[in-house]
Amino acid sequence: MKSLLMLATIATFSFAMSAAAEQVPVPTQKEVIVSVTDAYIPGGFDSTSDVFVVVNGIFPNGCYKWSRSNVTHPGQFTHEVRSIASVSQGMCLMVLVPFTKEVHVGQIGAGDHKIRMVNGDGTYLEKDLKVEE
Repeated sequence: MKSLLMLATIATFSFAMSAAAEQVPVPTQKEVIVSVTDAYIPGGFDSTSDVFVVVNGIFPNGCYKWSRSNVTHPGQFTHEVRSIASVSQGMCLMVLVPFTKEVHVGQIGAGDHKIRMVNGDGTYLEKDLKVEE
């Protein structure tokens, strides 16, 4: 009788633990826009060049990893760059992690252009770019 009661208790406990384990969400990743602290814009581009900029910043911890950049052209001479990182949920090293990435803006026409590195909170860092004929 005692062993039957013990077996029923163990079975109930095992069932409860398996149900609790199913409710724990699996760590996932999400994408966020990260801040750019500075950007280097090389010179010497002409209207046939593929324009690029080099952005750098600091990830707040080790769960951040560079994903991609999103470049939009809201005006003929205005270009916006958003740097996107994937963030994994879970245990992270709590250290600042610097990053430097080359971002391709594309082929743009001759003239004086503004390149805006837009941060996640809507603020931006703006740099000038001159494209020759």
